[in-house]
Amino acid sequence: MPGVSSDSGGGALVPLPPESQGAEVYPLHHGLKSPVSRLSISWSHGNSLRVSVFSAPSADNSSDEEPGGKVVEVKLGGGDGEISDARWRRIAYGSVSPFALLQSRKNAASSLSKMSLNSSPYDVDWQEYIMEYSKDISALLGNQKPPSSPVIDDPKSVISKGEEPTSLKAAWELLEMFYAEKPSQSWLPELLVDWLADYDILFSGSHPMVHSKLIDFQEELVNLQVVEDDPKYWEVMSSALAVGWLDIVVKMLRLHGSYQLDQLSNRETENGLVEAVAVLISKMPRLRLEQENGKLGECFNAKPDFMKAWEKWRAQINKLDSSAFWFQCAHQQTREGLRSMLQVMLGNANSLDTATCHWIELFVSHLLYIRPFTVGLESMYSLAQKCIQLKPMASADRLMRLIIGILGENTEVVLAECSKGFGPWMVAHAIELLTAGSDHAEMLLHEEWQNLGGISIEELHRLVYAQVLSSHPLTWQIAPIYLASCMKQGMVLLQILLSKQSAQHNNLLLKNIEICRLYDLDDVTSNIMKIAGVYNWKHGRKGAGVYWLQQARDEYRLNRIAQHLFDSVGKTISDESFKQWEGLIQLLGSESRTAGGLEFLHKYRDFKKSLQQVRDGKTTDATRQAVESLISLMKNPSTPQRFWLSLLYDSLKLLNWKDRPLFNVSQTNLLLNKLQELSMARLRPDFIEAELPPEALNSVRLALAMNLGRAILEE
Repeated sequence: MPGVSSDSGGGALVPLPPESQGAEVYPLHHGLKSPVSRLSISWSHGNSLRVSVFSAPSADNSSDEEPGGKVVEVKLGGGDGEISDARWRRIAYGSVSPFALLQSRKNAASSLSKMSLNSSPYDVDWQEYIMEYSKDISALLGNQKPPSSPVIDDPKSVISKGEEPTSLKAAWELLEMFYAEKPSQSWLPELLVDWLADYDILFSGSHPMVHSKLIDFQEELVNLQVVEDDPKYWEVMSSALAVGWLDIVVKMLRLHGSYQLDQLSNRETENGLVEAVAVLISKMPRLRLEQENGKLGECFNAKPDFMKAWEKWRAQINKLDSSAFWFQCAHQQTREGLRSMLQVMLGNANSLDTATCHWIELFVSHLLYIRPFTVGLESMYSLAQKCIQLKPMASADRLMRLIIGILGENTEVVLAECSKGFGPWMVAHAIELLTAGSDHAEMLLHEEWQNLGGISIEELHRLVYAQVLSSHPLTWQIAPIYLASCMKQGMVLLQILLSKQSAQHNNLLLKNIEICRLYDLDDVTSNIMKIAGVYNWKHGRKGAGVYWLQQARDEYRLNRIAQHLFDSVGKTISDESFKQWEGLIQLLGSESRTAGGLEFLHKYRDFKKSLQQVRDGKTTDATRQAVESLISLMKNPSTPQRFWLSLLYDSLKLLNWKDRPLFNVSQTNLLLNKLQELSMARLRPDFIEAELPPEALNSVRLALAMNLGRAILEE
């Protein structure tokens, strides 16, 4: 029973009914022959399981059939049959903007409240913000608009068939009606009438309803010559009148045969009674703000005016019911049908019970005709229980359970039914309506619970919804909006979510970094860039790897890469394969702090360019620049000793220059000293030899000796 919590919940905030604990069976259509040898189960996208089924090898060795398997996906929970996955994603994306706007306004109101020392964080405009938020969400769930009226009205069209409504939108409008529309509590019964008119069709599949009776009768109406002779005609009108669908009832009354021109003279009294009932129905007082176009009834905003009009209207019905004209009505079905409709309007409990099919219809009829002065939730719960006893349900629909929870003013039950019947999206967004309409609900949902890790129920359900969004590759990027609104654990989980995103795709990586910067998560941004750098480097995209590591300022890994280049260039420094590293060397930069001391590689690159120009015939400036680069490299302490011989061997053409010696005596002595130091260093066991021809050392010695002699002679 709503409002009563069970002790068997094991400490749960919202105890679940026993039937929810039972195991659920999901069919597995794999198409393999029995027996199956092995199953492998893993998570797939969203709430789906990926099941790998392996068939057993054939016992007959002569069989050519090889063992195989199949991978199938099983969707847990069955989803919502009314709403497709694509539409769910549109709803998820569309609800982000209203939610974020409301949170922004809430934060602004809270800050303003702290500055003004006001006890309430919300001002008088907050109700308007909640209604704007609710209307935006409701528009996402579908437009409950009737189909456009035809140019020529069909007189036998009793009810229009429009777009099929959804239970999700019906549930949202219920919450909006009872929690968000506080000024509308005075005409809450009328709002329920409108709600039932829009969503009565949702219950027709499992239970006969007034809407389904109207649809069935409309199909039969085409073949009826005299409608008033059909008992179903009067039965359907009484049912529609009981739930307040006045325009349909009046339209059906106009189908009465006494309105035919050839019948008016013979059935004048009968037609007068039909028209009198039609006028009374069309003049029924309604306690509501305004009436929609095409809807019948006289609207009253103030309860005193409504009460006066109601008493006057009831007196007119009693006067007609006791009139002598009924004895002059010769058509029995008309007489009995009209008087039955009068009993409905007079609030006869038996007539209302007979006319309605479902307890919610009986409930609305009692509010209309027996308790017309009900304001707000006044004794509505007890009335609903009475109606359920009169018209019990074989199985409770999720909307019906939600209505009972709302009427019982039990926030825990409402929250549980929203979660069980409509999923995490509904709970995460509906909490804003629940807290706006009830101080008790606000206190309950915002209170921090130790058994939840110190977070509130509101934050818990937002985290659950964010987890659902995060589990799907098409919705994970909107999860940060909801995680950021969770003050306790949201930012920690947001960092985990962003850190676990794949670095394989560049667009996804850029989106991830953009979200990090939006929430000032600099450390996470740096880690993501490091992961991207390592991933690209390992998969052969060296330039992209270096770029992301530079963006992350990862000096450790950049130094490792620089050392790797150092070793690679050292093995092939005299080979043309150096060109494959030239781009990376340029990308790394020459600063020792970020490039791991690659000043040598940059100078060597310049040296190689000069040598290439010398080979291409550009001798004047190129030779001078090449000589200067070589001397600079040999003087620079950053040039590794194992590279000296390679540099000198590459410079043989410069040392053996025909026209004149390019190196003076002091420069040649410097090179000879370096060669002597290299000869001593080669005796050490840890020395790394360069990959050069065996005669390289002798060739360099001979070239240096000849250059020294020529230089001495020239000087």
